[in-house]
Amino acid sequence: MINVKLIPAFTDNYIFALTLNDGLIAVVDPGEAAPVFAYLKENNLDLSYIILTHHHDDHIGGTEELRAAFPDALVIGHEKDAKRLPPLDEAVKDGDKFTIGDTDFDVIETAGHTIGHICYHLPQEHILFVGDTLFVMGCGRLFEGSAAQMYESLTKLCALDDDTQIYCAHEYSLANATFALHAFPDNEEVKSAHFFVEALCEDGIPTVPTTLKAEKLSNPFLLAKDVDEFAKLRSEKDNF
Repeated sequence: MINVKLIPAFTDNYIFALTLNDGLIAVVDPGEAAPVFAYLKENNLDLSYIILTHHHDDHIGGTEELRAAFPDALVIGHEKDAKRLPPLDEAVKDGDKFTIGDTDFDVIETAGHTIGHICYHLPQEHILFVGDTLFVMGCGRLFEGSAAQMYESLTKLCALDDDTQIYCAHEYSLANATFALHAFPDNEEVKSAHFFVEALCEDGIPTVPTTLKAEKLSNPFLLAKDVDEFAKLRSEKDNF
């Protein structure tokens, strides 16, 4: 099994540091470099890979500084969005598979939050890095894509195994849970999830990762029966 470490950044971002089975170190979405440097220094580690889900600065802002310090580190991102990302050493697209050491990665395009958003699925590890596509009891805002695109993207993710660990890049869970309870006030699974998230947040415990099974039961955007209901919920959440 690989080890995934949550590195807090900014006010509510998570950067993920992966220690792979062969000792290689990768980071996912380094929005800023300083907390990554601190983690690597504390654990006497070198950086081998920088993996990007989309072009927003709070996900890529630390890339160049990290690459300057670790010039052999390879940057991986979506070929469709290469012009908006730091220079890529490996450009990937939907359906691609690649291996780092002995760990397999599948690339899943998830347009919606941005046009060029991708997620990284580690099938043997049952791990999914979703960037800003899916959150605990929420989903990303539609900055570039349409409701139909995001609905399709979430449908893709829902086809994965229920025990998939979902690593989302923001701690938005309490606000999301509050909206979910507003949208589905009589849903017992939503009530239970809201209580659980509230308790974790009160104790300062990260709510990430979640599981796909948990999200299918309590995430309002996955409970939507069709794209029209999804679009209505997304609009309501934007103004909640």
